[in-house]
Amino acid sequence: MRRQECTLIAGLFLALRFTAHAAEIPEPPTTAASVLAQSTASDWRRPDPENLLCLDFDRGRVVMELDPRLAPRHVANVKALVREGYFNGIPIVRVQDNYVVQWGDPDAADPAKARPISRAQRQLPAELEFGLPEGVRFSPLPDGDLYAPEVGFLDGIPIARDPGSGLCWPIHSYGMLGAGRDDALDSGGGTELYVVNGQAPRHLDRNVTLFGRVIQGMELLSALPRGTAPMGFYATPAERIPIRSLRVAADLPEPERPRLEILRTDTATFRRWVEARRNRREPWFHRAAGKIDISNLPIPIRTPPP
Repeated sequence: MRRQECTLIAGLFLALRFTAHAAEIPEPPTTAASVLAQSTASDWRRPDPENLLCLDFDRGRVVMELDPRLAPRHVANVKALVREGYFNGIPIVRVQDNYVVQWGDPDAADPAKARPISRAQRQLPAELEFGLPEGVRFSPLPDGDLYAPEVGFLDGIPIARDPGSGLCWPIHSYGMLGAGRDDALDSGGGTELYVVNGQAPRHLDRNVTLFGRVIQGMELLSALPRGTAPMGFYATPAERIPIRSLRVAADLPEPERPRLEILRTDTATFRRWVEARRNRREPWFHRAAGKIDISNLPIPIRTPPP
């Protein structure tokens, strides 16, 4: 046998041995972090500053994204209230443990003392359900739900859906933003706002109007002192926490606007991320749940790369 042929055969043999050995090396597990690390720019979206609210108080800034598809009249009314300065100086009046953080005019029930409204409305009919707009993609989760036939995401907003009627409604997950009301469904409108600060109170679904969620600064609201009066209200005016300002991000100078990107929920990357969260493969986990709850999926948010 020629020397060249021997060399070639030996090379092929070594290559086969290397290939076989490489096949024995397991691929690193797919984790939620690795899915995000492999994401591309198209997997992320930048929220519209016209639908961002910036709440500033002594502890810092809380950023909330509004979604007009959920409750168009409430979104428009809240932005009108914000733009006329209604919330500037209004306090956080209620922090109920594992339930909600709420702010509004403490004197709203007294016509002589209530904060005036110039252009917005004080009350609106509730907006509890909506139909998916044409061409909008709903991203359902693979596991069942106790409260609804189907649950999933609409651009990061957790929603429930009835496939029979086609109606959808937002879910009271952690960080969701809603309009407080009294007993009557049309007694709210946006002058009193709340954010869910605990395990999802799903019994509130379709009973209160939801129209957005906190996307930055939720830890500031969650760490507030709990109210000691019934339902978590602050017992005295001195305990209330004043809001410096609540503004629409589009009205701020460009350098002051939040710079954030939100993982799109209508992509293959999002589906892989959900699967990684359903079956945790990080070294700490020794048993995968194989299921996921809609309120246990905090949608990833990041500062855009330079």
